[in-house]
Amino acid sequence: MKEKEVHSSKKQKNKIEQSKIIRNRILIVASILLVIAVILCLYKVIIFVQNPTDTFTVEQGKIYQEERAIGYIIREETIVKGSNYKNGMEQIKSEGEKVAKGEAIFRYYSSGEENLVKKIRELDTKIDEAMAKAKENQILPSDIKALDKQIEDKIASLYQVNNLQIIKEAKKEIANNITKKAKIAGDYSPAGSYLKKLIDERSKYENQLNQGAESLKAPISGVVSYKVDGYEEIFSPKDFSNLNTEFLEGLNIKTGQIVADNKESAKIINNFECYIVCSLNSKQAKEAKVADKVKLRLPNDTEVTAKIEYIAPEEENVLIVFQIDRQLQSLVSYRKMSFDVIWWSDSGKKVPNDAIGVENKGENEVNYVIRIRGEYQDKIWVKIKRKNEKYAVVENYTRDELEELGYTNEEISGRKTLTLYDEILRKST
Repeated sequence: MKEKEVHSSKKQKNKIEQSKIIRNRILIVASILLVIAVILCLYKVIIFVQNPTDTFTVEQGKIYQEERAIGYIIREETIVKGSNYKNGMEQIKSEGEKVAKGEAIFRYYSSGEENLVKKIRELDTKIDEAMAKAKENQILPSDIKALDKQIEDKIASLYQVNNLQIIKEAKKEIANNITKKAKIAGDYSPAGSYLKKLIDERSKYENQLNQGAESLKAPISGVVSYKVDGYEEIFSPKDFSNLNTEFLEGLNIKTGQIVADNKESAKIINNFECYIVCSLNSKQAKEAKVADKVKLRLPNDTEVTAKIEYIAPEEENVLIVFQIDRQLQSLVSYRKMSFDVIWWSDSGKKVPNDAIGVENKGENEVNYVIRIRGEYQDKIWVKIKRKNEKYAVVENYTRDELEELGYTNEEISGRKTLTLYDEILRKST
């Protein structure tokens, strides 16, 4: 009986030991599998960091081949300056206002003008007082009433006017009518001799004022500008051959600096066209030709069409003169500016260059992208219409085009096409 119990106990111990062995083996295997899984995860993370892959959504987009440039503005500019420039000037035409040949632009003040103007104002006050007394003492003739009506109408007409030239002309007309009225009142007034004396004195000062002043007129038609910087002769469109990169840089003109208003002279600008000269070194610039048309993006972000007017190859760069006939007024304040030359632009399905792979088909190289939909990846053949440094505009091949490239009917019938908003894999190469 005891032997049976001993045997049963040994048997039970063996089972426990075997269970322990099995559990230990399971733990060892599980630990090994866990270590392997961790190693695989770490490996994938390292691979992802070293060679990241992400996706890109295909959209309708536009790509440019453009180049940043620093340019100098060339215009047909005619300086207008008189002999009395030290007296200071009064603008008759405003900045940017169009003028015809022979129109007054500005005037120089006469010598001692401030004092003369003060005396005229004092006399005007005395004349008004004398006329008021004349009006109290007698009935004034109909001529004065007519002049009063003209003055009132002229004043009323100015309420909605904001044109400086019209206002100045109206003020002059009102002053003339007041003087006429004063003369008539003097003739009919018992105190006429006193009033006439005031009027004669005023006329004397007014003549001195007009004789000393100098009025400057436009020698040609165009646009008035008071932003005279002294470079008008240097940047003349008459001859581009005297321009080169070294010469332009030696002028030390600050990029984007606004030209200040000149207090001594003005200029008339040709408002039909202007030119921009710059030095470029891109492949596109070196391959450009006279009469080629490109787009320029100006400092105000407006894009204008430009024609290449002149090209001068240099040792490393190429000097190019662009002609434009739009947005001229926005450039009047500048002599040197930064802008973009847009050599070409194209639109369509826009994809990043690093999403495009290449495969060989016979003697042909065919581009493709990898589209991702759920867990599936499809290779889609695409042809590149245009590309720049970062992006390309692509489109799908037609069946005929794929046949010419050497693909079989079976390959073509199973092909996929790229559509907008497809997700494609980057780093496919």
